[in-house]
Amino acid sequence: MADAYRSVFHPGLFDGQTIIVTGGGSGIGRCIAHELASLGATIAITGRRLDRLQAVAAEIEDVGGSVSCHAFDIRDEEAVTGAIAAALEIHGPISGLVNNAGGQYPSPVEDLSLKGWDAVIRTNLTGGFLMARELYRQSMADHGGAIVNIIADMWSGMPTMAHSGAARAGMLNLTETMACEWGHAAVRVNAVAPGWIASSGFDTYDEPMQAQLRQLKNEIPLGRYGNEAEVSAAVTFLLTPGAAFVSGSCIRVDGAVPNHRHTWTTRPSDRSVAYDGFPLAELPDCLR
Repeated sequence: MADAYRSVFHPGLFDGQTIIVTGGGSGIGRCIAHELASLGATIAITGRRLDRLQAVAAEIEDVGGSVSCHAFDIRDEEAVTGAIAAALEIHGPISGLVNNAGGQYPSPVEDLSLKGWDAVIRTNLTGGFLMARELYRQSMADHGGAIVNIIADMWSGMPTMAHSGAARAGMLNLTETMACEWGHAAVRVNAVAPGWIASSGFDTYDEPMQAQLRQLKNEIPLGRYGNEAEVSAAVTFLLTPGAAFVSGSCIRVDGAVPNHRHTWTTRPSDRSVAYDGFPLAELPDCLR
């Protein structure tokens, strides 16, 4: 059996609960699925590629976890409605949703096509809206629950990623609105904003972008990249009973990057120690 996830939370924390993790076939979503499963949750992972979902499911089952796979496009309203219904048929009431699925590509605003703009907005905003709305309608309105939306470090703009920044900012506002509207049903809605996280997502960019990514560590006050487990820990907390009075909030996991100003020169440091909870984590190829 593979090494178990080294969570800071106590075993059995989510026993008897089912949690959906979108984009669970790779990167941060894969890590989140592993941690939640290690704490007793039954996980329903979603994504567009069934082979990737099945590979992650095999990893989780290898360490004794329980997981189901649901391949569909979160941008497709009919597909989302059907997938939520199928998950409820299999698992019963769903107690948690992690809206993690997303994607973008670098481009200056003047070069963005409408097709590219729409694709990123629909992936990073519309898909999360559809998942949350449909899960609320079909389950959480009656049973309560917790939703965590993964956004991004989009504070003060997102140059070369305007489409993603606009979508992530929209998701934060949507998070705050849903938290207000759904509070009466005991549904909590929060966000987690990762900064520069060393995950497989780095390897999806072209070489010029990867070259930039390799230099970003010099602009991080903590002196290092974050990792998937550090994002997952924030997500997990927001799903726990310890966050029972936390709703409409956002946790930044970014090493204080948004607080770095042009008047400040980052001082090199190797004192910050990463939390390496995920035994299957690997450094992205572009950082090797």
